[in-house]
Amino acid sequence: MITLVPTPGRPKQGRQFRIIPTLLIDRDGRLVKSVRFGKRTYIGDPINAVKIFNTKQVDELVLLDIDASVDKREPNYALIADIAAEAFMPVAYGGGLDSIARIERTVDCGVEKVILSSALAHGTNLIEQAAARWGSQSIGVCLPFRKTWFGKPQVSILQGRKALSGSPAEIARMVTAAGAGEIIAYAIDRDGTWEGYDLDQLTQISNATDTPVVACGGAGGLDDFSRAVSEAGCAAVAAGSFFIYQAKGRGVLISYPAAEKLKNEIFKNI
Repeated sequence: MITLVPTPGRPKQGRQFRIIPTLLIDRDGRLVKSVRFGKRTYIGDPINAVKIFNTKQVDELVLLDIDASVDKREPNYALIADIAAEAFMPVAYGGGLDSIARIERTVDCGVEKVILSSALAHGTNLIEQAAARWGSQSIGVCLPFRKTWFGKPQVSILQGRKALSGSPAEIARMVTAAGAGEIIAYAIDRDGTWEGYDLDQLTQISNATDTPVVACGGAGGLDDFSRAVSEAGCAAVAAGSFFIYQAKGRGVLISYPAAEKLKNEIFKNI
C-alpha cells in the first residue's frame, strides 16, 4: 500500500490507497469473468490465481461468489477456507451472506472482511448486527449500480435483478449510518468492458459518505486507477479483467503492477 499526500478539497486522499484484484467464482467454484453481469468466461482454478497474486505482493483480495445469493444457498465454505489459507494477503468475501450465522462461519474460514450486498433487500439490519459484533472494519457493502432506461443511476442487487429505491449516493449514506466500514461501488454497465470507471457516480458516492469507497467495474489501464482517486475521491480501486487478461480481447495472463510501476505511473498525477 502507498500513502497519498492529502490534496486540498480531497481530505480522504490522506488514507492508504489499495489496488485490489477481484476474483469472481460461480456455483461450481470456478474462477470466471463476467461482462456487464451477463456473459461469463471460464478462467480456471481460483487457487492458482491466488498463488500468482501471492508472488506479486498484492495489497488485498476480494472474492465474490456471484451465484450464491441468487441460488439462495450458503457460501462454499471449504473453498473460502482453502483460499484464505493459501493467500498471503487479506481476503474479503461476499456472496450468500444473509444471516449472522453465515457471516460467523465465513469469518471462521479465515477471511478478514465480509461483503454484504443482497442482504440490502431486507434493509440494513444485518449490517448493523454484523458491525456491532465484528466491528465496522470487518464489514463491507457492495453497491452494484447501473443506469435505467431513463439514465437514472440505480442500485441493483442479486446480479442486477432487484432494484433498490434511492440513488447510489443515498444508499451509501444509509449503509454508512448502519455501520459499514467500506463501500464497493460496482458499475454493472462497465463490468468487464475496459471502458474506465464511472467517475461521475463514484464522485457522488464518495462525496456522500466518509466511509472509504472502492471503485469497481471498468478499469482498463493504470490511468483509470489514478483518476478514481484524484478525480472521484475513492480510497481504493478494484478490478478483475485488468489483472486477469493480457489486454482487452487477448488471452489470460494473471498479473499485478510492480511497486515501482505503481509509483511512477499511477501516482504521478495524484
